Amino acid sequence: MGLAANGSVRVEWVVAVSVAAGAAAVGYLAYKKFFSKDKCCSGMVNLHIQKDNPKVVHAFDMEDLGDKAVYCRCWRSKKFPLCDGSHTKHNDETGDNVGPLIIKKKDS
Repeated sequence: MGLAANGSVRVEWVVAVSVAAGAAAVGYLAYKKFFSKDKCCSGMVNLHIQKDNPKVVHAFDMEDLGDKAVYCRCWRSKKFPLCDGSHTKHNDETGDNVGPLIIKKKDS
């Protein structure tokens, strides 16, 4: 009688733990889907540059550029729109391969 009761209790515990783990997983996934604040920003590239503007646009006259201008394309530069090399850290962290836009005068 002791062995059968002991085996029955073990099966009940396995079932209870499995059901609890499944319920926790479903609850976590539901929370991430419906209540996570990261949902709106997951595809955003611009995380902090001129967020009060509906569209970030910069225009420069070619004459004002000088011999060479290096512009950020990763949106992580603290000197945006100019590149400060932040893409290197971004690429290391994400596995991305983005680099700056370099505009220079053609050598004659």
